[in-house]
Amino acid sequence: IVRIACLLATLSFAGVFLVKGYWMLALVMSLFSFFWNAALPQFEATTLNHLGDQTHRYSSIRLWGSIGFMVTVAVLGRVFDKTGTGLLPGILIVLFAGIWLASLLVPEHVSQHPVVDRTPLRQVLKRPVVISFLLASFLIQASHGPYYAFYSLYLSGYGYSETVIGQLWAWGVLAEIAVFLKMHAWLPRFGARRLLIVATLLTAVRWILIALFVGQLWVLALAQTLHAASFGVFHAVAIYLTHRLFTGRHQGRGQALYSSISFGAGGALGSLLAGYLWEGVGAQWMYIAAAVIAILASWIVWRNIEPGL
Repeated sequence: IVRIACLLATLSFAGVFLVKGYWMLALVMSLFSFFWNAALPQFEATTLNHLGDQTHRYSSIRLWGSIGFMVTVAVLGRVFDKTGTGLLPGILIVLFAGIWLASLLVPEHVSQHPVVDRTPLRQVLKRPVVISFLLASFLIQASHGPYYAFYSLYLSGYGYSETVIGQLWAWGVLAEIAVFLKMHAWLPRFGARRLLIVATLLTAVRWILIALFVGQLWVLALAQTLHAASFGVFHAVAIYLTHRLFTGRHQGRGQALYSSISFGAGGALGSLLAGYLWEGVGAQWMYIAAAVIAILASWIVWRNIEPGL
């Protein structure tokens, strides 16, 4: 599935070189998005299947995605400063083709599904712990809506330069990488539930700091350090929990559900509501609302996720 989806995503994206006009381009990007988003959850499932009983080491692999992001942004930023963004489609098609070629090198994982894995997916989704986990994931990503949609605009309005804003974004990714280096040790030591509670509470602290201390650069840097918790810890634990809760033949579907409910639905609704709050009550109250949502996610985890997970 990964290989086919990556190939079809690459071929679909190649359509940007052939079509003209808004609607044709929208059709090409929709087709690309369909295949690309089909591949992403399967990346996670394949990685965890290969890790076997060492799923806590997932973050040690995932950190290379963050490193790749940092390197790409740094290199392409300088390239585009000199040449403009006209090279972007060509660079992207090369990268997508590279991903497809890399997928050919990943060996097949022969899975053995025990009898218990024959439970219908709807029965898995009825479990209170699964409902609570997916709801908390939805809420925590919804709370990120103001950050991903308006953070740069928010800081720009307070006089921060594009350079400083870019450095703050980069600092958050560095913090994310640092926590990925430690998650393989933290998961067995502290457990998923405890880490999720800490991550969601620190997420709320992060949004409050951004709301109330936007004029203090060092506080903003501290808030960006908490990206390690709000994204790094939460995502690593969520991938681990999805693998635990959706076993056997349901693992790919579980990763797809987690991705679509959290980053898809949660991120989209969070960004939409952030826009209304930005216009209605202002940016600071927008981030305070995000903090309240994160606290609600923390309460759901504390109330409904078993300590043994």
